Amino acid sequence: MKPNWELKHCCNHEQVVFLITVSVCTVVILALWRTILLKPFKLVTVFLHEASHAIVCKLTCGHVEGIQVHADEGGATQTRGGVYWLILPAGYIGSSFWGMLLILASTNLLTSRIAAGCFLVSLLVVLCVAKNPSLLTILYLCLYDNLQWTLRGLCIGFIVFLGVIWVLQETTKKLIVYFVQTHNEMETERLTDFLSKLQV
Repeated sequence: MKPNWELKHCCNHEQVVFLITVSVCTVVILALWRTILLKPFKLVTVFLHEASHAIVCKLTCGHVEGIQVHADEGGATQTRGGVYWLILPAGYIGSSFWGMLLILASTNLLTSRIAAGCFLVSLLVVLCVAKNPSLLTILYLCLYDNLQWTLRGLCIGFIVFLGVIWVLQETTKKLIVYFVQTHNEMETERLTDFLSKLQV
């Protein structure tokens, strides 16, 4: 059997767009890896890593004493009981699992909205449960203390980020529809004027 190096009949248009999007995102992430732009995303990854430890601890009948996410992109999960040989690798396996789940959810508009909604709910739960300073202290730390991130500040930032993306997505569709509608009306008027001049 001859290998198909030309990849004829390999992928449809949507699959090609998806693969190109993932490739571009990978290159952008590698290019911006050590910048402050990716710090919130890295901290969310640390949170998912620590949350995976906690989930497996609970599933193996253990008790979670606490979860910490530090500004230096480190974290810790304090557990008591449970099956440690399952809890220890759960962080890396779990954060990879959550990343895979989010990538797969991004292939469809409905599933991406469901994933964003679940992520938003989890951020709100963490925002309410986290034992961190008050909102004013977080704003002070973010503005005046060399952009220190706390767990609540991270949650508030991502909630605002998701809200802005949602608003942009909804308003952009409406603006495009208005633009196309206006453009069609203008073209129709121009065509009507042109045809009326031809008839005279």
